[in-house]
Order: sequence, then C-alpha cells, then structure tokens
Amino acid sequence: MIFTTKNAESFDTEKDLTAPERHILQKLFLWKSMASSIEEFRKKKEEALRKGWNNSGPIPEGKALRSITEDLEQKVGDRLREGKKGGGLSP
Repeated sequence: MIFTTKNAESFDTEKDLTAPERHILQKLFLWKSMASSIEEFRKKKEEALRKGWNNSGPIPEGKALRSITEDLEQKVGDRLREGKKGGGLSP
C-alpha cells in the first residue's frame, strides 16, 4: 500500500516498514477513527510499540512509521475538530 502524507511524503508500506511496523499501523488505522483525543491515539501507538507484534516485545519506530503516525495524529485532530464544529450525534 502506498501512503501519502499531507506533506506529500509517500511511503510504500511493503518496502518502507517492517512486518511488525505494518501490524502496528493496521491497529493505528482503526484507532485513527476511534480515539477520543490525540493523546489517546499517542498512548495506543506507544503501547503497541512497547508490546510488539503478538507480544513479542518492543519494536523500534522507524522514520517511515514515525512520519505516517504523525500524519495520522493530524487526521485524528482534524476529525475531532470537525466533530466539535458539527456538534456530532447525541444519544
């Protein structure tokens, strides 16, 4: 998969990320839409890096993963700001 950031950086996840980093990125794609704050998203990222793939231990965060996750953080912030503007759905 090719991932392009808002800063126009492109990454080929098959070539630029390790298998454990791709696994973490898959989780972070889900958390991008579920996190209630950027801090929660960062906490989930750090937790995933610390636990590793299938609890295999810490995974170092490479430059590509760092750039991608910074972009995802911006998207979390954008989503949260848009939700406040629109008022969101109430139960």
